[in-house]
Amino acid sequence: MSFSGPSIGSGGKAAKKAFEFGRTYVVRPKGKHQATVVWLHGLGDNGGSWSQILETLPLPNIKWICPTAPSRPISLFGGFPSTAWFDVQDLSEDSPDDMEGLDASAAHVVNLLSTEPADIKLGVGGFSMGAATALHAALCHVSGKYGNGEQFPVNVCAAVGLSGWLPCAKTMAQRLASTEAANRATSLPILLCHGKADDVVQYKFGEKSYKALQSGGFGDVAFKSYEGLGHYTHPEEVQEVCTWLKSKLNLDDQ
Repeated sequence: MSFSGPSIGSGGKAAKKAFEFGRTYVVRPKGKHQATVVWLHGLGDNGGSWSQILETLPLPNIKWICPTAPSRPISLFGGFPSTAWFDVQDLSEDSPDDMEGLDASAAHVVNLLSTEPADIKLGVGGFSMGAATALHAALCHVSGKYGNGEQFPVNVCAAVGLSGWLPCAKTMAQRLASTEAANRATSLPILLCHGKADDVVQYKFGEKSYKALQSGGFGDVAFKSYEGLGHYTHPEEVQEVCTWLKSKLNLDDQ
């Protein structure tokens, strides 16, 4: 998580570590299948907990794919292992970004979406660290490349981030320098939601992520804040996500 300062991520095309992802949970659409969304859990969680929540949403046209992150040593925990989409050293603005981990998780998202029918709209979303990973995948779509420069092959139609942050914000302008990338940024819908009482990923990180996306040329970014909400979800927030996805993905109710 860094909005300023030097990048100390693995970067480039360094040798990739082998990440073994956990179980993937799928919530089938109850109505006509119009969209598929990969939803990414937070640090220490698994895909099963979110699949139970997503199954209850009034969104019958969405297929939800809820993968589980690999278990890996986490620098923030002194090397103690936890399920995580990438390594985190510190929840601060100048903490280095684990580009290798972010790219590996974005590639896993691509693999999960690669077999979806051509007429299905594709989205990505997540909570906390999952939100950060979802935003990284969205940025890869817009730039057309992973952080390491390799081609990103999936067309993302919408991105949602709850209680998260925008990783690699300081390199975003460089990655969006092409006309094609700028055009995609203008049209990609993104929804960010954050509780003002969040004591894990502070509210200011959500707000700064929103402002960074706006100033970076993203033309359809919404930011919703919630008084008294900590690092968890709330029915009002969930309803906001449902309404937004129905609108941005042009979903039916049957």
